Amino acid sequence: MLGAWGLRVHGVGFVLSSELCPRGAIAVPAPRGCAGAAPGVFSKQSGQKRGTRAQIMARGAQLCLHPDPALSPDKLVVALYDYEPTHDGDLGLKQGEKLRVLEESGEWWKAQSLTTGQEGLIPHNFVAMVNSLEPEPWFFKNLSRKDAERQLLASGNTHGSFLIRESETSKGSYSLSVRDFDQNQGETVKHYKIRNMDNGGYYISPRVTFSSLHELVEYYSSSSDGLCTRLGKPCRTQKPQKPWWQDEWEVPRESLKLVEKLGAGQFGEVWMGFYNGHTKVAIKNLKQGSMSPSAFLAEANLMKNLQHPRLVRLYAVVTKEPIYIITEYMEKGSLVDFLKTSEGIKLSINKLLDMAAQIAEGMAFIEAKNYIHRDLRAANILVSEALCCKIADFGLARLIEDNEYTAREGAKFPIKWTAPEAINYGTFTIKSDVWSFGILLTEIVTYGRIPYPGMTNPEVIQNLERGYRMPQPDNCPRELYELMMQCWKEQPEERPTFEYMKSVLEDFFTATEGQYQQQP
Repeated sequence: MLGAWGLRVHGVGFVLSSELCPRGAIAVPAPRGCAGAAPGVFSKQSGQKRGTRAQIMARGAQLCLHPDPALSPDKLVVALYDYEPTHDGDLGLKQGEKLRVLEESGEWWKAQSLTTGQEGLIPHNFVAMVNSLEPEPWFFKNLSRKDAERQLLASGNTHGSFLIRESETSKGSYSLSVRDFDQNQGETVKHYKIRNMDNGGYYISPRVTFSSLHELVEYYSSSSDGLCTRLGKPCRTQKPQKPWWQDEWEVPRESLKLVEKLGAGQFGEVWMGFYNGHTKVAIKNLKQGSMSPSAFLAEANLMKNLQHPRLVRLYAVVTKEPIYIITEYMEKGSLVDFLKTSEGIKLSINKLLDMAAQIAEGMAFIEAKNYIHRDLRAANILVSEALCCKIADFGLARLIEDNEYTAREGAKFPIKWTAPEAINYGTFTIKSDVWSFGILLTEIVTYGRIPYPGMTNPEVIQNLERGYRMPQPDNCPRELYELMMQCWKEQPEERPTFEYMKSVLEDFFTATEGQYQQQP
């Protein structure tokens, strides 16, 4: 466990990552970029050139408009990126290559190249259907309004950057999201509904109609005509990391190469390393005796099926002691350490609240799956290169066989984050996680300050029993403090759900604004 290990990260940013946060997971499809590309890691060294990407997208668009009638259109895909085969049975890809999909199963699809005739498994997130909008660089299929804002406001995008996404509320409809600059709000994102015509066309304003979304993009790229600005470049994406290879769950220790030690703590070490020489991963090795290998394997089998863009992906395990846990690698390390860096300390309250919303989203998924984290705090949240937050180490706390950690008097027990009923009676529920989330909110808004500053653990316990609660931190909005206080209600059933907190935090500053701009 990162947090329990008291992990310290060397330098500005380094621990477990994905460059833009993955595109989704087997059970949870998710969009390109921050909210999703296939689970895993985006490589900083991908060397992907935007010009090449744009060219292949253009070719994909031509395929989309002029599909080969001899081919089955619903099974024809075009490669968006090169892919070098690294496994027994996978198939290499060249940008622009067309393939016929023979079988869709999980994250690796069986396909046949129409260039070479060869068959093999291909990473599903490296291709797009040619008879669809998916090859277009501006089309982001399963992207929420909030994630559209996150991506467009990320570094690398500029005034006029845009994307088109499927509407969350109107099936079969689309929305246009554009990055703009507002004198009062600064960099912001404006959203426009793209309305469908009875004859199959589209319009934003009824004054100007289009037969296709391509025409709409071309028109508003040359003239704003009532939009906040003329459309510029499509929202940036980065080449995704290929999905984890099938059936590689219990792996031999020899398949892992430990490269750089990132931190150490009471229960072991965290390393950056490589699996089979080609896949960058984070590797945690647990000290012998810290937990039962059989109990760990049983819990890990549950954890590996909890897949969501806001949860750190568990890839594989080494079950012989010392136990190794192999997860995706997150460039900027733990949230508690990142907030203290020169980059983290400059984050605006808007960005801090967005990070809180991302964590609430991940916990809402855990809540819906009737799972419990048991050790929710900023040390167990990891940050990607694109400042996406992911929850780590869910469920591991109950496996630790160490009285210093399991007994409330123990020096390692995270008293300051733990709900009173969990401290006093060992009762851990999703509602005790809600209490911990309230404490985590104080860590975020104070840039990593330890909760209950100046108090010892015994003093915290005594004060909580008297009804004491942390006062409102400096620079903390009143409404956010009110949410913290709801998390710290004495009766667990009176505390809010994570789903509720996700909705509150996502719309914290926009609750009274219209979701969409009026038509021009």
